[in-house]
Amino acid sequence: MSDSFLRWRQRRAIEALCTGMVVVTLCSLIHAEEPPASAETVSPEAIESLAQTPVAIAQTPVDPFIRLQGSVWRTKAGIVFLKTPIGLLTLTSKTTLKDLKASQEVRFWLHDRHSIVEIRKRTDGSLVHRYLSGPMPSWADSPKTLRWWGPDGDQTVHVGTQEERLADYREGDPLTIEVDETNTVSGVHDLQFDLQVSQAPEASADVSLLLSGTVSKLKSNFVFVRTPIGLVMINSKIGVPHVKVGQPLTLHIDHEQVTVTVPSTETPTPRRGASLNH
Repeated sequence: MSDSFLRWRQRRAIEALCTGMVVVTLCSLIHAEEPPASAETVSPEAIESLAQTPVAIAQTPVDPFIRLQGSVWRTKAGIVFLKTPIGLLTLTSKTTLKDLKASQEVRFWLHDRHSIVEIRKRTDGSLVHRYLSGPMPSWADSPKTLRWWGPDGDQTVHVGTQEERLADYREGDPLTIEVDETNTVSGVHDLQFDLQVSQAPEASADVSLLLSGTVSKLKSNFVFVRTPIGLVMINSKIGVPHVKVGQPLTLHIDHEQVTVTVPSTETPTPRRGASLNH
């Protein structure tokens, strides 16, 4: 009886040990299959937002917007005529633009109410003049600096020695300043521009334009459109359909592609390098 009891106790011990090993193994497998605990639960909306790339998020284009490059064609007192891939860009000023030469090129940007005119030497690209125009901006966080729009984002402009001159302007007043290579104000000027769109650009031209307005006059082959930047002359031969005075019109140029949008039911004949939307 004693031997039987001992053998029974040994068998029970072995069974208990085997059962424990099975339980430990199963627990290990379950733990390995469980995902690691997260510090916080991510909502489906957040997951969808993270999945979107910057390209997938469409940005509303700014209207008006212009990016142009041109060369000095001719000058006279206070006026500079520039040849660009789409026509003439005229700059006028009573206080500056007196030393422009044919050996210089001009880069022009317009973004809503802000514009930048850069004049550089063709030989080495060195800066001759840089003008920033627009409403007087707010003062930046650091002393004697202004926030100003730039093609690559907002930029900081240093007032330099022109603080007293700029004190005459309130935030929102129209203003044109000249800055040097360090973005320090070197002068306060008056500067205006006038644009004439007379041709479709070539394929190699770096041109971007979005401009909306209302037809104010029709004369010869030109359509005069009143826009937020003033009166713009557009040659109807670039693909403008039949329009009437008072009719809205939007001109969009992207390199050689020209698109004219008007509320019309007519379907004019497409022209080279131009596409029409109605």
